[in-house]
Amino acid sequence: MTSLTLRSAANGGNPVCRAWRLLMRILDWLQAPALLAARLYVSFVFFNSGLQSLRDWAGTVWLYENEFHVALLPPHVAAVAGTAGELLLPPLLALGLCGRFGALGLFMVNAVALLSYLYALQAPAILFHVIWGILILVVALWGPGKWSVDHWLQRRRAA
Repeated sequence: MTSLTLRSAANGGNPVCRAWRLLMRILDWLQAPALLAARLYVSFVFFNSGLQSLRDWAGTVWLYENEFHVALLPPHVAAVAGTAGELLLPPLLALGLCGRFGALGLFMVNAVALLSYLYALQAPAILFHVIWGILILVVALWGPGKWSVDHWLQRRRAA
């Protein structure tokens, strides 16, 4: 190998290296919108579920008394806790305000919903819960991303 070849490889002259670095820059740029999309999608699903629970509160309580078997909680308490989680946590997650807290809370709501009603769910419904759980877990593990209130507040504190 000549010194010219070594120098061009060190400077990124290799087309494979240049392509790889470009791909990494694109993927880095896509992180913020991807995390925002995940946060908004999951927030939309759970917030609408909470609104539906409020619209038919008697039906919600009936479901917790007869269908959803939440261990350790009386049905009325479980109905209030589940609905509160579905209404209070999604805005936090959507805004990325206390994003990891909101994500962990919704992860628990999702897990309890899935486990308390697993016996009656069909495969597609189970798959949706798994997808929501994975998306929520991504936000919990990596944070809400650059397009979030948490990131904005962190940058303000650092300045």
